[in-house]
Parts: sequence; structure tokens; C-alpha cells
Amino acid sequence: MILEARNIFKSYGSIKVLKNVTIECHKGKIYGLIGANGAGKTTLFRILLGLIKQDSGSIEINSQGIKPIGGIVEKPALYGYLSAFGNLKVFAQIQGLKLTKDLFCLSMEQVGLSPTRKDVIRNYSLGMKQRLGLAIALLNNPECIVLDEPFSGLDPMGIFALHELIKKLSSENHITVIISSHIVSELTDLCDTLYVLNDGEIIKSGSTAQLIQENVTTFKISGKNLEMSEVLKDVSAVFLNKSALVSPKSMSISEVLHKLTKEGIEITACIPQTDLKALFGREPV
Repeated sequence: MILEARNIFKSYGSIKVLKNVTIECHKGKIYGLIGANGAGKTTLFRILLGLIKQDSGSIEINSQGIKPIGGIVEKPALYGYLSAFGNLKVFAQIQGLKLTKDLFCLSMEQVGLSPTRKDVIRNYSLGMKQRLGLAIALLNNPECIVLDEPFSGLDPMGIFALHELIKKLSSENHITVIISSHIVSELTDLCDTLYVLNDGEIIKSGSTAQLIQENVTTFKISGKNLEMSEVLKDVSAVFLNKSALVSPKSMSISEVLHKLTKEGIEITACIPQTDLKALFGREPV
């Protein structure tokens, strides 16, 4: 085990932000921390990074490295008037590290950025700034990193690119990654394990695939001539543009699809829709 946070409590005055939170993370795995806005995700990450102190509970990081854990909390704190080299140099100095040209090139290439670009980073896209923030988090080779809402504001291609980068860091460098989000789809195909945080408490945890499957009640079926199907009418489907939302109760979704095929309906996709209210324990904000 690379990181263990056990029985973490944190309050600000009379407001209890974290209540008996426990998470366990193993080397080279990707963990998701999902919860509605205000659930306590950022506070937990600040505690893990040592930026604030928990009221009670313990944090154990099993690493002999210079920097056991790195991360980005909220948006990367970058200097817009400096170049990528200038930013990395400042943060390297803060961490007691001399930034050589070779190290700079390696850091940039590790996160998919060009080391030859010399303009100030205020010209960078949001996705490029996220990658540069990640390069800073990876200085001094931490074995574990935490990323607080790293996909916020990114377009679909930016999200996909960051997904692939995180997977590569985990698989090739054996880095443990803990990612927070309030959007389920951002974590579904990325994380091995999911922790669900609701009002400061971990209410569910386990295999991401299993948790998602347990909280799916509706399926979005896409295809041709769906409105002509008697089967879909029997299961009270809600018809949308070239798709239908189905919440089958008297039969399984596989039975619905089988009967649609027998009707001659051409199905192009069937996408499970996660019940966020059930997953989060309440309606997400």
C-alpha cells in the first residue's frame, strides 16, 4: 500500500467538512473520488498534500522518495508571464531541485508538451496548462499524485488526451493517481477503484465498474425507426431524437435488445445512464 488515510475528521468552526474518512491506495493504480460540489473532495486533497492539518486521524505514505506525493489542487498555480521553463524553474527551486535543460526536456516530454516552445504560458490552452501543472507535480518523482478536478473546463478532446496521459503515467511509471470529480463519466473508464464522498463521508467504495453497474437503472438506446417498436412502447420508453430512454422493470435490457432485433430494429448503441441520485446518495449539485 502506497497511501492510507484513516479516520480523517476536519471541521471549520461548527461545519464538519470531513467525517471519519478512510481511503487506501496501492501502487500503480488509479483511484477516483467522486461527489457533488461541496462534498469535501478538495479538503481531503489538501490534507493529503500536507497543505492543511486534519483535526484527527492519520495519513501514512509509504515512500522513501524526496517527495512522496505531488498534486494539483483546484487550478494549477502558474505564472502566466513566465515561459514553461520559467515556471518549472521556480517550482523546482521551491522543491530544492536544480532544473537542468535535460530535466526540463524530460519533464515536458513526459506530459506531452514541446520543450522548444519559449513563449509565456498565458498563451497556452487550458489543457496545456493542466499538463504543465502535472509536470510540476511530477518534479522529484513522487510515487503518488492527486489531481483535483483536472478535467474542469476541458473540451472532449482535451479530456480524452488527459485520460490517456494519466493512464500512461500509471501503467509505465507505476505512479498511483487519485483524481476527484463531480462528473461520473470523467472517471468511469479511467479509475480502477471509486470512492463516493457525500457530505464529508465515504458512503460507497469499490470497483468502479461494479459501482457504476449497481447504479444504472436507465439505458439510452440509439437506432433507426425506434418509435415504430412495440417493445419500446411496452416498456414505456421516452423517445428522443433518434434515441429512446428505457428503464425496463419487467425484463432485462438484454431481453429488450433481443426483442428489438427480432422486430427488425437496427440498434447502433446502448449506453447505460448512471443514476446520480442513487450513486451520490442525493441529487448532485
